[in-house]
Amino acid sequence: MVGARLTAVSAAARVSVMSGGQGRLVGRRWFLTQTGRGAVGIAVLGLAACTGSGRSAGQGGATAGPTATGPTASDPPQSGSTTAAPAGDLRWSRVDLGFVAAYVLVRGREAAVVDTGVGGSADEIGAVLDQAGPGWAGVRHVVLTHKHPDHAGSIGDVLTAATRATGYVGADDLAAVDAPRRLTALGDGDEVFGLQVVATPGHTVGHLAVFDPDTEVLVAGDALTNTEGLAGSNPQFTEDKAAAVASVRKLARLTPRTILVGHGEPLTDGAAAALQKLASSLP
Repeated sequence: MVGARLTAVSAAARVSVMSGGQGRLVGRRWFLTQTGRGAVGIAVLGLAACTGSGRSAGQGGATAGPTATGPTASDPPQSGSTTAAPAGDLRWSRVDLGFVAAYVLVRGREAAVVDTGVGGSADEIGAVLDQAGPGWAGVRHVVLTHKHPDHAGSIGDVLTAATRATGYVGADDLAAVDAPRRLTALGDGDEVFGLQVVATPGHTVGHLAVFDPDTEVLVAGDALTNTEGLAGSNPQFTEDKAAAVASVRKLARLTPRTILVGHGEPLTDGAAAALQKLASSLP
């Protein structure tokens, strides 16, 4: 993978650059206020969250890596998607939002955003987009891995800023997401920005992951976590545990080189072996 050079743009930003699968601190001050009462924040949002911790708006960070792209239609389709990817290697950037992460994927001069964090996260995402090169003007796709508010909470602000982008979410989570314009419903086998859409139900019924077959980068959402070693969906926030286990095994068959998760650090060394081990350990 080709790394992207990041610079500190915010007093509350922690940035890492990914090059050849290795990370290095680039210089950024950050902080995370943890209330210990994440349920309060969840109640305010009115949706189930994927973690027991909370983040105040404006607190967070960023990380960089690969990219993807798609069409610029002003009135996106309602279901299904197949879009051509622009030329160039995929680079990815992790947007560190405290207890959760979003991802910026870049190919050439175009970008895709995967997940949007809690409400108030658009500024952090925008900073990483600027650092990665395309800025908001280059965003063509905004993909939600699922409906939970720590991943879909800033979909309104992100789509407002990314005026040329199409928004996407899994078909079975579509009704639960409120967005400023129509979202495209995705299903297993669809393609967006050169990324394979992989249905991974369990955490939510409409959960999805995206996989770039060329770079073997997997953005797993909450189908996988890496807070205390690689694991599957957090049981506390999983709608269907049997389906979640099946989704882990499905992702293991992809043999990804890099795994990007919603909660925890990216796994860039021995990712395929770790995922195979996890899949074989599950009942």
